[in-house]
Amino acid sequence: MSLKEKISEELLLEEEVVTQNEIVLYNDDVNTFDHVIDTLIYACDHTAEQAEQCSLIVHYNGKCTVKTGEFDDLKPRCSMLLEAGLSAEIV
Repeated sequence: MSLKEKISEELLLEEEVVTQNEIVLYNDDVNTFDHVIDTLIYACDHTAEQAEQCSLIVHYNGKCTVKTGEFDDLKPRCSMLLEAGLSAEIV
């Protein structure tokens, strides 16, 4: 095995592990569909279609993962959801 092949093989074995967190949105009896949809568009950068689908999933299943990513990106987004009166948490 040549030195070039050995170095290439070592590089292929290195892998960065990134922890993915999720914002989970929970159903409530207070907020309207329009408010939830508008808030998801604003806080999570959803399209109108994505936000509508998530609002329906939350309504029928009781909860839905609305955003995944690194904790530092999700924390301010979850705070926006909470400030808008929605029930959400980062898991």
